[in-house]
Amino acid sequence: MSTTDAWAVHRPGGRDLALMAVAVVGISLSGPLTALVVAPALAIAFWRNAAGAAALLPVLLTRERSGLAGVRLRDLRSSVVAGLFLAAHFAAWLPSLSMTSVAASIALVTTTPIWTAVAARFTGVRLPAQVWWGLGLAVAGAALIAGVDVTVSMRALAGDALALTGGIAAGGYVLAGARARQRLPTSAYSVVCYSTCAAAVAVAALVAGVPLAGFSARDWWLIAGITVVAQLFGHTVLNLVVSSVGPTVVGLAILLEVPGALLVALVLLGQLPPLLALPGMGLVVVGVALVIRASRPRTLVEPVT
Repeated sequence: MSTTDAWAVHRPGGRDLALMAVAVVGISLSGPLTALVVAPALAIAFWRNAAGAAALLPVLLTRERSGLAGVRLRDLRSSVVAGLFLAAHFAAWLPSLSMTSVAASIALVTTTPIWTAVAARFTGVRLPAQVWWGLGLAVAGAALIAGVDVTVSMRALAGDALALTGGIAAGGYVLAGARARQRLPTSAYSVVCYSTCAAAVAVAALVAGVPLAGFSARDWWLIAGITVVAQLFGHTVLNLVVSSVGPTVVGLAILLEVPGALLVALVLLGQLPPLLALPGMGLVVVGVALVIRASRPRTLVEPVT
């Protein structure tokens, strides 16, 4: 299967929609829960990935072991690249949560579908105009939510920039993951990807002098919760469906994290959403609906001729 096929956009079926709904709930809890942790951001990224890889290793060695037949070392290359992009995503995004509001950080980091769609276009994939309109409206809605930080402080602006960088890195992660899932079962891809990410983050923490242990019991419980809801039920479930719906649809599902995270932040952190949150959330929902409506099963994207 070519890169064009791997990065094509397909309408999700009922099973894929259900799985993506579970993943959206999981990742919606990630930002607000992370904001409650006192431990350094790099430590959170390290442990959620290391623990995620460890949790999936038994699945790989038992239920999906047969899927490793015929896999060569070069087939793991895309998984390693995805892990490096994921490490860059966490290194940029997690610090932004303490520099800007959870709403703004989530809104900017979830610009992922724009970057995946642009990358797909450069590989010869043509998106119908209605899909571009849908993507544009969805990201515009996220921008409305994030726009409140412009008049707050330079620190908030720096946090916004980090969150946007995290969104671009997440695009690379999803695109590389779509390539990897062409040949690897979900558990194999996830174990290699998460392990690579954890190793890269550990090196970064060592260089920066950031501790990876010695935290309070409360922090360890929060990190465990983040691992379960965001890493296993969030990222891993999206890894499961990316091979059938494509990276741009997965990125669009991630964008639904914005309204979800706003609600969770309101309940857990007492952070009131900005005035433009409601129209912004409306644009996100309309944009997602446009993309789904424009799609046709497995034929939404046509190669450029």
